[in-house]
Amino acid sequence: MVTESKKTALVVGGSGIAGSSIIRRLNQEGGWTVLSLSRNPVNGLAARHIPADLLAVDSLANALREEKPTHVFFTAWARQDTEEENIRINSAMLRNVLQALEHAPVEHVALMTGLKHYLGPFEAYGAGPVPDTPFREEEPRLPVDNFYYAQEDELWAAAEKQGFRWSVHRSHTVIGHAVGNAMNMGLTLAAQATICKKLGRPFIFPGSETQWNSLTDVTDGNLLAEHMVWAATTNEAGNEAYNVVNGDVFRWRWMWPKLAAYFGVEAEGFKDSPRPLEEQMQGMDQVWADIAAEEGLSEANLARIASWWHTDADLGRNMEVLADMSKSRLAGFTGYRRTEDSFLQLFDQYRADRIIP
Repeated sequence: MVTESKKTALVVGGSGIAGSSIIRRLNQEGGWTVLSLSRNPVNGLAARHIPADLLAVDSLANALREEKPTHVFFTAWARQDTEEENIRINSAMLRNVLQALEHAPVEHVALMTGLKHYLGPFEAYGAGPVPDTPFREEEPRLPVDNFYYAQEDELWAAAEKQGFRWSVHRSHTVIGHAVGNAMNMGLTLAAQATICKKLGRPFIFPGSETQWNSLTDVTDGNLLAEHMVWAATTNEAGNEAYNVVNGDVFRWRWMWPKLAAYFGVEAEGFKDSPRPLEEQMQGMDQVWADIAAEEGLSEANLARIASWWHTDADLGRNMEVLADMSKSRLAGFTGYRRTEDSFLQLFDQYRADRIIP
């Protein structure tokens, strides 16, 4: 085990919600040298940026040739049109990074995945057998292709070859601070509410009746970071897959009015059928640009603020989705977040950073 002063973390996908949360966590803990491997630098955090294309094997190897991380946190992904392509691209990105670090004294690799491990990929979402809720880590893999499974296989093969410990972190919807991300429910709902307030419209729940009424959970990005650092630095927690969610459960019919109250808009719940955000918010790019100009916001491009498709997918599900945290608790992880606080504190942070008015 390296000494405290020699811990070096490589955060792959450091500019994303999870990656930036991990960097922030490592900065707070102290004693870490932090490297951020991503296309874009991370602003406002102490991390040395390493720009790289994870699919460019030679340039990636060159970028990492002199680096000697002891801990790797892999949070990057690239959405593709088919699951076959998701498997090919996303498993290659992980494989390329680990191969480029064969020279390094890597002790632990923490891989972020998600609950599609239990639900299936987007193109076969809930179409086959789905385990009972709450999802538990010992459930067998579904009989469908899934890039999470391919990534796990890459991780295990590299661990056997290179001798590092590993952990897999299966999060639910991650609520955290970032801009320009493909999956960002927190900022998406903030954008929806802001536009509704500007236009005098009600804040309409976009999802299904099942999601409106059923129990669910989410994952605070800061809790995910705490969980990944815990597993990476606790010997007894290594070589395991863990669910990671806030620890509380809620119903959207309870949460929705609370989000509406924060923004000063009228909450409107499920009525008759889903009303997807991709339909509700169609043609709102100029409205957002006008709001950004009037309020002096830092980002006028709505496409970098809102991921309508992802929130529609999450809230449109016709099944209850929540995960069990017993395995983490029994292993010694005690982190917890109240989801109402996760949302409202995130909105406060976005306001402070002039991302929303």
